[in-house]
Amino acid sequence: MTSIDAIILEVADLAAAERFYAKAFGLGPQLRLRESQEPTTGFRGFTLSLVVSQPADVKALVGAAVDAGATVLKPVSKSIWGWGGVVQAPDGTIWKIATSAKKDTGPATGQIDDVVLLLGVTDVAATKQCYLDQGFTVEKSFGRMYVQFASSGPVKLGLYRRKALAKDAGVSPEGSGSHRIVVSGATSFTDPDGFAWSGQPVGQLGA
Repeated sequence: MTSIDAIILEVADLAAAERFYAKAFGLGPQLRLRESQEPTTGFRGFTLSLVVSQPADVKALVGAAVDAGATVLKPVSKSIWGWGGVVQAPDGTIWKIATSAKKDTGPATGQIDDVVLLLGVTDVAATKQCYLDQGFTVEKSFGRMYVQFASSGPVKLGLYRRKALAKDAGVSPEGSGSHRIVVSGATSFTDPDGFAWSGQPVGQLGA
């Protein structure tokens, strides 16, 4: 089983990004930062999700992100799936904070249960096969719409159709240039949508 060791976000202002993520989410080594001036416009083709245990934690983390400088793309709200909200960090990365719980069982703890990287892809079936060829194992699959891979690492991986992922994030699907993300895992390769994986150890640069 192949897994993700860490997500490396490429940011224009490293010091500012370090301050934001420390204040907003307090993530550990699963999130790393490095400076880059690669051009990018519009939707970068991915989102990062923080899965928490109850609505109070969704509200607390969204509030902390906004206080740290994030922009709200979708305010916290209740749905048939639970509770969730979407924010965009100052560096441009889109974060969704969500829970499947409908009610609180106690005060907010700020604890993050799972980090999920969702890639918005052109052809889910083709990209799924690419990851199978790299040694990934499918945990859930819904035809050409969505795929979730099994993972033993700190970050989970899923594939979603690009337009559907953009709609879920509350943004237009159009975008070009660098994804501004590198995935640290067991091997080095680039998938059909241009997402780069690095098998080389990367020192922790932030957050």
